[in-house]
Amino acid sequence: MEQVLSDQQLNEFKRILKQRYQQLRKEISEELRRTDEERYIELAGRVHDPEEEAVADLLVDLNLASIDRHIQELRQIDEALIRIAKLEYGICIDCDQPIGLERLKANPVAERCLQCQENYEKNHMLGGTPSL
Repeated sequence: MEQVLSDQQLNEFKRILKQRYQQLRKEISEELRRTDEERYIELAGRVHDPEEEAVADLLVDLNLASIDRHIQELRQIDEALIRIAKLEYGICIDCDQPIGLERLKANPVAERCLQCQENYEKNHMLGGTPSL
């Protein structure tokens, strides 16, 4: 497998990824602290009407979903940094062809070329072929 990005480009993507990693860690920390201060779970236990309980549950779920998205992005960044270290960054994991530079700039954690990503989403994200 041949390296498709220059050392300068790889270093720039590495810098961008590490910067985003630190930003996400800070956001997760702030969200956890804010959740602890707001104590939505405690609020849900004190409400007496189903509508208030539903709102409290929704607030807890939204906060947890946000943290989960951040953690998933941290994992993707880790995987991208590993690909950089192995000199596999910028190469599609499915077809071994280069991932377009513009795609990497738009989504530095991209692991597939555009065509393979579209195929992946058709086959995996929708849960298979829809049926009636």
